[in-house]
Amino acid sequence: MCRNIRTLRPPYAEAVTEQDVRAAALQYVRKVSGFRAPAAHNQAAFDLAVERITAATGELLESLVVKGSPGGNG
Repeated sequence: MCRNIRTLRPPYAEAVTEQDVRAAALQYVRKVSGFRAPAAHNQAAFDLAVERITAATGELLESLVVKGSPGGNG
């Protein structure tokens, strides 16, 4: 149904774009909902979920401290 979501934090990914984060959110929503493309009556809920997960993922990535990386503790 959908490919695996790739890791978006260092050292696995050095340059992560908003498009990368949104693609991961879309894959997550597709997996959880079971829909590759939702029916018209589910489109708004699907889109809202993608937007919220994109935002939450961005916040998560910005707040992570990875030990042993530049700017990290350790």
